Amino acid sequence: PVPAVAGCQMMAPQFTLYYRDYCSLCHAMRDALKPYVAAGQLALEIVDVDADEALVARFDELVPVLVGPDGHEVCHWHFAPERLAAYLAEIG
Repeated sequence: PVPAVAGCQMMAPQFTLYYRDYCSLCHAMRDALKPYVAAGQLALEIVDVDADEALVARFDELVPVLVGPDGHEVCHWHFAPERLAAYLAEIG
């Protein structure tokens, strides 16, 4: 952990979860990511792929897909905490 400095706050890296509302795997991944968000380890934007034809074309059968701030696909279908931990360490 990085020590806190008064008046200085680290920004959590911004991740995107490509998601479908009716997808149980999507709900499971979203829920698995909540503790990371609560701990300030990452910020999460949830994007419904069905709202954009380009996203449907790109992610259709892969959802849920967790993408890092640099566009790297961290995991899809199932949450992989070990892959997220390795990626967070890499982007440090």
